[in-house]
Formats: sequence, C-alpha cells, structure tokens
Amino acid sequence: MNLEYYIAKRIHFGKDKTHQFSKPAVAIAISGIALGIAVMLISVMIVTGFKNIITDKIIGFGSHIRITNFDNNSSYETVPIKEDTAFVQALQQIDGIQSIKRFSTKPGIFKTANDFQGIVIKGLSTDFEPGYFSGNVLEGKMFAISDTLRNDSIVISQLLASQLQLAVGDPIDAYFFQDKIKVRRFRVCGIYETNFQEFDEMFVFADMRHIQQLNGWEPNEISGYEVLVDEYKWLDEIAYEVFLLTANTLDETGSSLRSRSVKELYPQIFSWLALLDTNVWIILALMILVSGFNMVSGVLILILEKANMVGIVKSLGMREWSIRKVFLYQAAFLTGKGLLYGNVLGLLFFIVQSRWGVFSLDPENYYVTAVPVQLKAIHVLLLNLGTLVAIVTMMVVPSVLIKKISVTRVINFE
Repeated sequence: MNLEYYIAKRIHFGKDKTHQFSKPAVAIAISGIALGIAVMLISVMIVTGFKNIITDKIIGFGSHIRITNFDNNSSYETVPIKEDTAFVQALQQIDGIQSIKRFSTKPGIFKTANDFQGIVIKGLSTDFEPGYFSGNVLEGKMFAISDTLRNDSIVISQLLASQLQLAVGDPIDAYFFQDKIKVRRFRVCGIYETNFQEFDEMFVFADMRHIQQLNGWEPNEISGYEVLVDEYKWLDEIAYEVFLLTANTLDETGSSLRSRSVKELYPQIFSWLALLDTNVWIILALMILVSGFNMVSGVLILILEKANMVGIVKSLGMREWSIRKVFLYQAAFLTGKGLLYGNVLGLLFFIVQSRWGVFSLDPENYYVTAVPVQLKAIHVLLLNLGTLVAIVTMMVVPSVLIKKISVTRVINFE
C-alpha cells in the first residue's frame, strides 16, 4: 500500500471538522487554478482559431505556393510563362501536393457614371475549384469556365459593390492601360465577402482568357501556377522541394521560374501571427505562476493546520520525504479539482462562442466579425498536464516547512 497516498486521501476526502481555518485558503487556491487554466485554454483556442482563419483567407485568395516568371516584380502586371506539361507532372510527383492551378493577374480601373476604383483582375482557368469561395459568396454565384467560350461574368467583393453601387446582374466597364487604353465590359454574377480588406478592396475574379487577350498572349501563356498542399504544417518542406525543381527549370522561351510560399509573399501578416504565439506563451507563464503561488499559500496553511499530525507521524518514525509526499499528493488533489473546474469553464466558452459568436470584433482591424475559436484535444491535454506538473513541482518548496516542525514542541503543545 502507498502509505503517503492513503494519508493524503484521508486528509482530503475525510470528514474531519476540527480544523476549518484552511478552507478559505484552499478555496482561493482552487479558484486561482480554475481561472488560470480557463484563461490559458481560452487564449490558446482564440489564437489557434485566429491564426487558422487568417491563414485560410490568405490561401483562399491564392495558394500555398506560387510559381511565376523569375523576372516578375511585386506588380500584378506580370511577365508570362509558357504552360509546361512536363513541369506540371514533375510537380505532381512531389509528396504532399494536392493540386496545381493556372492563373493570371492584371491591374485595371473600374469606372461607373459616378465613381471609379483601382482593381486587380485575377484570371481563373478551367482547373479552378471554388472550394474556399463557395462559403464566402453572399449574392449570386461563381461563374462557370468552359473550354470554348469566354465568359464575361465577374465576381466582386461586397466592399467594391458598396463603393461602386453595384448589384448582381449590373454591367461594369473596366479600363486597362498599356500602349493604349483598352476597355472591357463585364457583368457582375456574384458578390463575395471575406472581411480581409486588403484583398476585398482589390481582387475581382474573371475568365483568364480576358487577360490573355488584353496582353496579347498566346492561349498557353499564363502568369503562373498556384500550388495547394495537403497539410499546412509541411509547407516549408514542400516549398523547398518546389524551389529546387523550379530553380533548375526553364520554360519554352528560356525564362527562369521562381517559387514563393505564402509566407514569403505576405511576410508582414505571418510575422504578426507569429507574434501572437509570443503573447500566448507570456499569458501561459503568468497564469501558471499565479496559480502556483495561490497553491503554495494553500499548502502552507494546510501544513500549519496539520502540524500536530506531522509531529505524531515523525515520532512514529515516518521519514521527512514521505511526509512531504503526503502534502504533494494533497496539492495534486487540489490542483486536479481546480483543473476540472477550469476545463469546464473553458469548454463552456468554446461552445458558446463557436455556436453564437457572442464576442464580436471589428472586421476592419481583425479581419473577422467574431472572435474565432478552435479546440484541439492535444492542446487541452498538454495544458492540463503541464499545469499539474508545474504546480506540484512548485509545492516542493513549501513542503520544506515540515523540517521546522519539532516533534517535542507539538507533543508538548498538545
């Protein structure tokens, strides 16, 4: 039998009513742990949800990896590359690549009778899959792209629709500036909204053949390829393999290719998201320290309350480390109870926020209308296990007080 565990269990679950002054301190310690783990869970859920939804928005507008002509600068007026079936097949051989799509971009201006707005036309080809946008189209629908006929329909953002007072079915003239001004008339077939203002105020989706015709390109000339991967966590490894392939590949015209991951295309956004991780680690450290100090106070009072018991078991020959283990078990019981209550609070927040979105945000600043939350079992497990281990480890310090309890003084006092 584990004697220390047995004594700790009797103390914690027993019916002894003779000493009651430790109860408030113990209640405060348990409450501190409960609030601490709840705050930690909520912080991790929010940051995980926020990072995932922002990453999904960025990837939804493009892809995980973009391959273009090496001569392209940061402008959306691109130098074309030739479609290369052999190159695409080589890409498909890389493990973890989900799909490869063709695209083209071209800047222009939308003009109505009363207003105008700079835009970027993103041309889509027959291999386009609406996946991400299917859940973001507010009105109308995405247009279909056929192998034969060019489609004059476009999908614009709610932001552009409001600025230019456009609705589904309205025509809109687009002006493009090259050697001479070229005009194209499109018809709005859908309106989307992602709340990502940097993209919503800029991107318009159209048939890629419009861009090829405006630029005087051949049917097999495109701005580049967009590559989606199966798992975001493997992006860096796959991006490196794609880089090695593109670095050793020339298209039919002899032009070099360049590949960039979404992290390289939008470094400022991903640096900001990485900063959120730092904030969470600071919150976790502070919450564990606060919870630990609360528990230290509670255990100190428990030791003082049970001083007579400590003196008696010492006189009976129980070793000092064994007595300390009794109170470490006691700390583990109390910590476990606090973790249980804290997990319940955290899970309640997750259910309420994910279902009803009680806590809202300004989409102009945070890109979402409500606080996003995502719960992962591994995060819950690691937070609880880490908190339990950290707090019980901190309890080793106050348990040293047992050394100072004199057997003779306790017996004489009794």
